[in-house]
Amino acid sequence: MTNTPSWTANDLPDLTSRTVVITGAGRGLGLITARELARAGARVVLGVRDPGKARHAIADLPGTFDIRALDVSDLTSVRAFADAWSGDIDILINNAGVMDIPAARTADGLDLQTTTNYTGPFLLTTLLLDHITDRVVHVTSELHKQGRIDLADLDWRTRKHNGMQAYQASKLAVVLFSLELQHRLTAAGSPVRSVLASPGIARTSLAAHSRSNVINRFTFLTNAPERGALSLLYAATQDVPGNSYIGPEGLGGFRGAPALRRPGKAGLDPTLAGRLWDATAELVGAAAR
Repeated sequence: MTNTPSWTANDLPDLTSRTVVITGAGRGLGLITARELARAGARVVLGVRDPGKARHAIADLPGTFDIRALDVSDLTSVRAFADAWSGDIDILINNAGVMDIPAARTADGLDLQTTTNYTGPFLLTTLLLDHITDRVVHVTSELHKQGRIDLADLDWRTRKHNGMQAYQASKLAVVLFSLELQHRLTAAGSPVRSVLASPGIARTSLAAHSRSNVINRFTFLTNAPERGALSLLYAATQDVPGNSYIGPEGLGGFRGAPALRRPGKAGLDPTLAGRLWDATAELVGAAAR
């Protein structure tokens, strides 16, 4: 496949009869992605914490939408969403996320940031996998390249919590999850693909509370939200190989049109990916007991 720097949402294929589930689609990149996929004909299911706000956000948008309650930081909510699902899902987009937030625990007693960005989406994907016909898109970040996985303390119980380090680690975990998921899909002879999408540095409210939000002042280094969402749209609809990493074509992967790129070295370690899968499965299982 040849990268197409000029690719835009106008190049989306006809998605009539396709069903797409997007987490965290009530605002930001998720909402833009939902809007464009619906415009292309898809039935878009918004999995959101606040259905009322999501209903207001899409009120004037054309297309077919279905709003369902889903809080990926709450494993009970994740299981309820999966249990209630029937029928095929062509594309699952794990978009919901938080960045550099203070230490906090979920209702399951898990680290809030890690669960929102990684553990919850891991559980959601594995529970829905038998329904998925085309692909899973995982939204990650270029900051995964600074991440470090501690298999003995995935949930930040023994280490001193650091919001940015927890974010970086969670996004590296997403990259490794995609690697191991694709390995398992290929081994099973499944046609389903696992694909990664990085929006670069998109000027959204994700980091509004963080010191790192200062980067949004430098528009020459960042993507407008509409352009950041193109990586998600490209990853969701274009014919790319399994475990492809789609991100902005520009220097450092910060901004630009979507293109095939390469994750950081740590995100390509198959041994670590397999061990992380096992550790995460144990973590979500323990949270259910």
